[in-house]
Amino acid sequence: MSKTHLLKSLFRYLLVGKTKYYLHSPLVYQFAEDVLSDKRKFYAFDQIEDLRRQLLRSSEKLTVTDFGAGSHSGKGKERKIKEICKSMAVRPRYGRLLFRLANHWKSERILELGTSLGIGTAYLAKARTSAEIISLEGCPAIAAEAQRNLESLGLENVELIVGDFANTLPQVLQKSRQSFDLVYLDGNHRYEPTLQYWELLQNHLQESSVVIMDDIHWSIEMERAWEEIKGRTEVTFSIDLFQFGLLFFQQGIAKEHFSLYY
Repeated sequence: MSKTHLLKSLFRYLLVGKTKYYLHSPLVYQFAEDVLSDKRKFYAFDQIEDLRRQLLRSSEKLTVTDFGAGSHSGKGKERKIKEICKSMAVRPRYGRLLFRLANHWKSERILELGTSLGIGTAYLAKARTSAEIISLEGCPAIAAEAQRNLESLGLENVELIVGDFANTLPQVLQKSRQSFDLVYLDGNHRYEPTLQYWELLQNHLQESSVVIMDDIHWSIEMERAWEEIKGRTEVTFSIDLFQFGLLFFQQGIAKEHFSLYY
């Protein structure tokens, strides 16, 4: 990730972004009102953030295997859990947003690419304890830690699958007979793999599905992937929240793209 690139992207976002009061779409205004402006605090937030604080104090080392854009070599390397948590875990503000998104749409089948230490997974799982959640993680050591973290929160509705997404995602989708209500893409931050995942997911989305892409301005590659995907004919409208990009597929409305402050 280039800090210069990120600052330029943030400047562009601030120039074009809008608050809910400048929206002409009743559908998007209602979303902004019900989800983005929702300041309620749920019991699960404290539980998950207590776990985060524990992880941020942990000097235990894990051997990290990285298949994504953060990989610099094919060899594993040791990193402290507190370092992984600081650099890779979803921030509290966006964890709460994941919770509200899953809750708002009453998502019952959720797919996550990129478990990391399980913080984002926990926000999704706590929001919908009745949901079936499948979470994919590339690194065995991180996946094992995530499993312990989810168990410590009493979460039993997450199936964690370990391995390179190029192998595990096709296997999961081949077995799946139903569409996913919510898909959270937070894995390989490169253009080609992101587009490949998108192509694989097409037959497993429906009109009411929502796709969340994380770190859409993380790099030139990710911005390119975001721009290409939101332009696809199956996407009817999108919302850029800078950190997250949301994709919708509801038919019968004009195609439009929004940048909203959050």
